[in-house]
Amino acid sequence: MLDFERKGIIVVTCFDRFSPYLEQEIIALGYTPTETYRTRVTLTGSLLDCMILNMHLRTASNVLFNLIDFPLHHIKDLYGKVKSMPWENYLARDGYFSVSSTVEHETVDNPLFANVTVKDAIVDRFREKFDVRPDTGSDFKGAVIQLFWKNNHASIYLNTSGETLVKHGYRMVPGKAPMMEALAAATIMASGWDRQSPFINPMCGAGTVAIEALLIATDRFPGIYRDHYAFQHLLGYDEKTYRQLKKQLYLKIKEVPVTIIASDISERAITASRMNAETAGVEELITFETGDFADTSIPEGGKGAVFLNPEYGQRLGEMEELEGTYKRIGDFLKQRCGGYAGLVFTGNMELGKKIGLKPKRKIPFYNGTLDCRLLHFELYEGTRRKTFLNPENT
Repeated sequence: MLDFERKGIIVVTCFDRFSPYLEQEIIALGYTPTETYRTRVTLTGSLLDCMILNMHLRTASNVLFNLIDFPLHHIKDLYGKVKSMPWENYLARDGYFSVSSTVEHETVDNPLFANVTVKDAIVDRFREKFDVRPDTGSDFKGAVIQLFWKNNHASIYLNTSGETLVKHGYRMVPGKAPMMEALAAATIMASGWDRQSPFINPMCGAGTVAIEALLIATDRFPGIYRDHYAFQHLLGYDEKTYRQLKKQLYLKIKEVPVTIIASDISERAITASRMNAETAGVEELITFETGDFADTSIPEGGKGAVFLNPEYGQRLGEMEELEGTYKRIGDFLKQRCGGYAGLVFTGNMELGKKIGLKPKRKIPFYNGTLDCRLLHFELYEGTRRKTFLNPENT
């Protein structure tokens, strides 16, 4: 049986370019990262810490707990190494597990072969020892074993998340080309928004950015909306401990008077946004408006963030039409958003130039495989003035 308090190596994975924001989250939870790479952050911790990380992190993909590192020169040696491990201490005999692999080695031309090898080794160990075996499959509905093998070095982890953490569990109604929840959270963190001043989200689509802003501002963590993780299928898991951690999530919620406004010209989009916000339990805390983005309400005071995620355009006809839209975005920011921080997320920098403003920062992201930028514009009101930004977040 696993000791959930035994310390080991934890690897938290994320999408490329997310790691600076993931590192911020991990530090905010009281942990000390040991290494930070483009797609992962490592730290020392226990399976209990893995539970906490899974329930809190907004920008992570998976939380992995290291079982073993070993040299591996050929696929033929993998079966024996895996079979020698004490899987009966990790997995229930009548349980279910799946295997995922990331392999870069000359002896393997199909990573699925590595998956099958790991699965067969585990199953054969159970069958020989106990004459029974766990069920297996490709669905992440039970325990998840993760193999990483590059060059001649291999590692096996317990994937304590199972299904990816990038989906936060409240978005039941996707909009047109929706932004993934983890991406929305990362861009908000990158913006430097102080989590207190108004956050305005014209062109809100399915409402993901506006909802994530509200969740961040009020310390509503993703674990509130999810009740299934792979760590729940490991021997040594304690349901009472999990329920205590879940209760603590609700106790952390801050009811702060932050203004969040989301607008879209599409009534269908606003309906989807409202439904998603209702699932998240925050519909009453966000002001929804239907209409052209340029007519979105902008609170007086010249302090806050205006975040737009316009279409990027893939075909020539779309490009020509969107040039006018991007120019109007620039006019809107200049004429109505003085004192605010203007934030435009786009995967088309040629269109971004049509905004007609010089960005203070161009923060790189990927939306899927598309190279994108979060353009950050300082919008001065009259003379140059201090903006909403928290220096610690810039």
